[in-house]
Amino acid sequence: MDKDVICSDSNILIPEITPYHFGILESNVHMAWMRVVCGRLKSDYRYSNTIVYNNFPWPNPTDEQKAKIEQTAQAILDARALYPDSSLADLYDELTMPVELRKAHQDNDRAVMAAYGFDVKTMTESQCVAELFKLYQELTK
Repeated sequence: MDKDVICSDSNILIPEITPYHFGILESNVHMAWMRVVCGRLKSDYRYSNTIVYNNFPWPNPTDEQKAKIEQTAQAILDARALYPDSSLADLYDELTMPVELRKAHQDNDRAVMAAYGFDVKTMTESQCVAELFKLYQELTK
């Protein structure tokens, strides 16, 4: 990190992250997990590496699925790059989110759900979380 960067103990660094990891972490699947298992400070989510990240059941994608997630993750970054003067808060304002960024996220969500074998058209968020907890139970047996 640059010597001018000031961070607190609530920052999490993931060394050598790949577009695949970014795509999974930016997906609706991971966000659903995060909303259920992470802590809160007032009404804000408090993401934890030990509770949220380390316990998250990652998919076992095929090579093709992994490549698709890498592609859709890069599309998210490319869409963000179109707005260099915008903060993440600006970009992710629900009312003014750029169309290309919203589409990139939707494509990423579909790619990640496919890697889990989840049905994009019928699965609700609560069903998604229930399936993730089943995967978690299998992983921790």
